[in-house]
Amino acid sequence: MSDLPPLAAGTRIGHVHLKVADVERALAFYCGVLGFTLTQRYGPDAAFVAAGGYHHHIGLNAWESKGGAAPPPGTTGLYHTAILYPTRADLGRALQRLIAHGVALEGAADHGVSEALYLRDPDGNGVELYWDKPEADWPRQEDGSLAMVTRQLDLRALLAAA
Repeated sequence: MSDLPPLAAGTRIGHVHLKVADVERALAFYCGVLGFTLTQRYGPDAAFVAAGGYHHHIGLNAWESKGGAAPPPGTTGLYHTAILYPTRADLGRALQRLIAHGVALEGAADHGVSEALYLRDPDGNGVELYWDKPEADWPRQEDGSLAMVTRQLDLRALLAAA
């Protein structure tokens, strides 16, 4: 690996920029279904969306992909974009929005450190919606390292938390 020091603890992914086939369709999903706010249009083929007044969490563009199809299985590329919600109640409200819009889940899991919902956007991009449990509750090995798991998530309990 490297003898250089690791990244600073505050380092994070600032935004994701996705190629989409249809910007309007993508906005209907990211704003209409998930609840992001449109912060800026950049001509007819690009838009930026965010939560909480940030300049942009997700960029959407059709510059090279207008009318295009999702990459076929077995190719490299983005596995999923993970959207972190501040609380379990917020994730429960996200699930309510998905149900209200008829968006199907591909999966749902309790990972010990987080609870997550998995789905696809209209362009076939993987999307994970999740919240992190308090760090004090994260499962650990005897040596202190993480012991993440994949267990069934109780969706009824998640909805009740909303």
